[in-house]
Amino acid sequence: MEQLKDARIIRFPADRSTQPFVGDFRFRKLVGEESWARLPEAIRARFGKRIQDCKAAIYVGEVLECRMSRFGWLLAQLGRFIGSPLPLFRDCDVPAVVSVTEDAAFGGQFWTRIYGRRDGFPQVVHSSKCFAGPTGLEEYVGCGVGVALRAEVVDDALYFVSDHYFLGRGRLRLRVPRWLAPGNLRVGHIDCNNGWFAFTLLLRHPAFGELISQTAMFHDAEVRA
Repeated sequence: MEQLKDARIIRFPADRSTQPFVGDFRFRKLVGEESWARLPEAIRARFGKRIQDCKAAIYVGEVLECRMSRFGWLLAQLGRFIGSPLPLFRDCDVPAVVSVTEDAAFGGQFWTRIYGRRDGFPQVVHSSKCFAGPTGLEEYVGCGVGVALRAEVVDDALYFVSDHYFLGRGRLRLRVPRWLAPGNLRVGHIDCNNGWFAFTLLLRHPAFGELISQTAMFHDAEVRA
């Protein structure tokens, strides 16, 4: 897989004690039963549990790698106007935290990512995943900007791939023309055993090539009230 060729992903001995969670079938429906069954139990556990009430799923780790071209850096800085959804800095070997909470009002999930820096305040990225739209999954990053995602299983890993970008408010959807889109987005969740997983982000433009590539390693933390 091209986006992982230089990434320092660490794999640990398999943890046979991992037990699958039951209760949330939303991601399972997106990929289908056959593909879902190919995923490691740990991935099915993370994406197969409903985070109810005031609880949050917490994942902690560090950023291993972050590359960006000049055009990718410029695009990330322009993203500040809509909430900075892309990595702003190239800092590596810095702490990272992800929290996931349920969006009770719209039946989706809120994702908050915190990326540390070697100098200055951490970057905070927040988005809302909604199980809606033509692909079954939409992610909003701010100011009505969203991306429709396709969920795929490749080589025992779960990927979310951009189908199209759009501007939305309420039921209104205005699809962004492909020539104006920032590029093809591919986000991966790769299990590395023993409670660890790799998060990969690759943004590639048809004309400008790879814009941004980020790899981080996380491990499961206790679900806290």
